[in-house]
Amino acid sequence: MKPTEDLVHDHTVILHMLSGAERLVQSIRSTRTVDVTKVEQVIDFSRQFTDRCHHSKEEKCLFVRLQERGLPADQGPIAVMLHEHRVGRELIRGIESALKEHQTGNQKAIDSLTETLQRYIDLLRAHIAKENNVLFPMSDRFLTADDQKSLEDSFKHIEEHEVGKDVHEKYHRMAHEIAE
Repeated sequence: MKPTEDLVHDHTVILHMLSGAERLVQSIRSTRTVDVTKVEQVIDFSRQFTDRCHHSKEEKCLFVRLQERGLPADQGPIAVMLHEHRVGRELIRGIESALKEHQTGNQKAIDSLTETLQRYIDLLRAHIAKENNVLFPMSDRFLTADDQKSLEDSFKHIEEHEVGKDVHEKYHRMAHEIAE
């Protein structure tokens, strides 16, 4: 499997979670009741799987290799992707903050929670579309066979040593739970 195919597979899992997160937003808006556990799962999944695992593979491996092949990091696709990763992290902090506010009894925090969560969902869907349809096909044209093999090994190292063995599967299950 090419490294970009591995990343597309991650995207499939992330999109599955986002579908559940969107249903959660709709439920909160219609019932004015927050499923705290599900929101916490969305935060955990987003931090651990989306950011720590998936974005690490992109930022520490793929983007670095693309820069070595001549793609600039301060403009163009890599710059856009890095910016969107930062915005996603900010939105997750906003979701967490709104959830904490809600848990102190502030009912107005429900609107902030749902608005921020919906912004996160929309950002990630658009971000994934850009990567799947533009960045990854372009990457496959830029990268040599040796690059592909090296990235495969680097991705495996991140999943096994930086994220932890079997953590990937835990978050696949969690995405399914959120989507239910």
